[in-house]
Amino acid sequence: MKVAIAGDHAGFEYKKIILRWLQEQNFETADYGPYLPESMDYPDTAHPLASAVENGEYEFGILICGSGNGVCMTANHHKGIRAGLAWNVEVAELIRQHNNANVICLPARFIDIELALECVKTFLTTPFEGGRHGRRADKIAC
Repeated sequence: MKVAIAGDHAGFEYKKIILRWLQEQNFETADYGPYLPESMDYPDTAHPLASAVENGEYEFGILICGSGNGVCMTANHHKGIRAGLAWNVEVAELIRQHNNANVICLPARFIDIELALECVKTFLTTPFEGGRHGRRADKIAC
């Protein structure tokens, strides 16, 4: 499975830990930054990641910022992206099962790294349910 990851300065440490876990699990990965912990603008990494997922280079994306909202809003401006904000495992599961999310957004300032990793694991292993949820997910894009 091919997974891209990015964030901003608030998500920098979580990104490093999650990226290392992905590589240990033998996922094919791409790191869209940031590469330093200094303050930066989250759209500068979220847009390239969203484009890579949208055009099929990567199956899934992981975005991490302070609240998770900035990267989520940015990614969702891409027509082929269904990004969901997850603050617990149940939400991470539902954004895959019911919404066919292809990008998970995590709020580094509001969840600990262990929970963030559990959300990622759940997101990457939960299949889309389809059926009535497929009909609904098909109506998301403008």
